[in-house]
Amino acid sequence: MKLIKLLANLGYGSRKEVQRLIRSGAVTDDSGTVLKESDFPAYERIRFRGEELDPLHPLTLVLHKPDGYTCSADDPGSTIYDLLPERFAHRNPGLNPIGRLDKDTTGLLLMTDDGKLLHKIIHPKSHCLKVYHAVLDRPLEGHEEALFSSGTLMLNGETKPLLPAGFEKVSETEALVTLHEGRYHQVRRMFAAAGNHVVDLKRISIGGFKLPEDLDEGDWRVMSPDDLAAVFG
Repeated sequence: MKLIKLLANLGYGSRKEVQRLIRSGAVTDDSGTVLKESDFPAYERIRFRGEELDPLHPLTLVLHKPDGYTCSADDPGSTIYDLLPERFAHRNPGLNPIGRLDKDTTGLLLMTDDGKLLHKIIHPKSHCLKVYHAVLDRPLEGHEEALFSSGTLMLNGETKPLLPAGFEKVSETEALVTLHEGRYHQVRRMFAAAGNHVVDLKRISIGGFKLPEDLDEGDWRVMSPDDLAAVFG
């Protein structure tokens, strides 16, 4: 792969823009030597304006999604891509969320440019269960666990019952819900069917990977091989 194509695929600009950047001296090696278009040292040695390059494909991120952000770059208003370096939106292949979160739902969101990994995580056979922490408008009534785990709960407007879901009471107005599937506004609609209203919803784990405690809202980091292994653990 040529230097121009590498930088363009990482989102640093179009091929013409990258070509201009190289000619302007923005791309060097780790010794500070300005690179030419025909140069191609080891990826680890290349610097863009003095900084190491972004990780190569495949890249998977963990993001602590805040409230008010949508998961599609095509949606109006603030999106999760606004929380990443602007060039990440131009990577090829592109970064996509692994299972979206609603605009008003916070917490653990994984993003990847690896299509095989994305489909593996969301495929039912992988059993990557998703756990949500829900804060409710009114106290729990005691029937929620039986209702959610029954396998017969039918959401309004749907014709297929939900798969059995896990339920754990945390307090009178808090609960953990574990889902085997991901339907539209599912947790909120489940509690609505139970006669309650969710006022705050946060995803805290996917499979065996939990939202890192040291990752503040709006922050992200690259997932390590151990992180990815934990998803399927």
